[in-house]
Amino acid sequence: MKYHLRQALLAMRGNVTATLATLMTMTLTLLMLGFVLLLTLNVNRTIEQLEGQVEVAAFLAGDAQDDALLAQARAIPQVRDARLVTSAQVLTEMTQDSPFARDAAALVGNPYPDTLRLRVARVEDTRTVAAQVAALPGVDDVEYGAGYVDTTVRTLSAVRLAGYLLVGLLLLGTLFNILNAVRVAMYARRDEISVMRLLGATRGFIRMPHVLEGLIVGALAAALALAILTPAYLSLTQRVQQLAPVFPVVRDPGTLAPLLGGVACLGILIGLLGSVFATRRYLQELE
Repeated sequence: MKYHLRQALLAMRGNVTATLATLMTMTLTLLMLGFVLLLTLNVNRTIEQLEGQVEVAAFLAGDAQDDALLAQARAIPQVRDARLVTSAQVLTEMTQDSPFARDAAALVGNPYPDTLRLRVARVEDTRTVAAQVAALPGVDDVEYGAGYVDTTVRTLSAVRLAGYLLVGLLLLGTLFNILNAVRVAMYARRDEISVMRLLGATRGFIRMPHVLEGLIVGALAAALALAILTPAYLSLTQRVQQLAPVFPVVRDPGTLAPLLGGVACLGILIGLLGSVFATRRYLQELE
């Protein structure tokens, strides 16, 4: 193993330009990958928070069968929770926000109808649930903040989808960079490899220094990426919390540690797999 490690370090020093180019490319890729994953994590947290707040309110007609409508609403698959709020309860709630509401109700009667309040399992289903509830007989009107919810869901879903696509492209790009770097290193040592093959060296013996080289580059890139990404993210989220406290940024170590650890492991794994694939293909070409 010491021989293979020494040969890997010699190869890295002999091809310092290619090694540094690969190291920089991998570091930048892992930085972008980590940033996209952290962004996606925060988007998911925001959507979860939104799901807990979005409520569909169905205002019932005076002659509606309240209990039957409640049962029908609960039977909708996308509905997580449904409850009936009577007109008296609605008036009590409104009185807490506006004390004059009870005085006005004493003069003209309670203007608020019985209301079904529904919570959906996924915020993306809000429009569907609202449409189904609005079609029930006895429902006068439905309100769920269409302008706010629809726009927010579309924006967050687009950001999340773009993040996933970018992660996939970055992983592919990193893998191809490793493949090229290792192939260049092996091509530079093609005479030495030919001599080793003539002397009976096994494929594993020839491949080991290059596999170690990819592993070392992957580990260095992961360490550099985390050394830059972690303090930058914590500083940025601290600033976001100061400027927009309502935004649910993720800062707890228990959530961040697995994600950042995964980015580091992914960098090392890509370096290892890229080296293995490149050396195997190059040796097959020689045969």
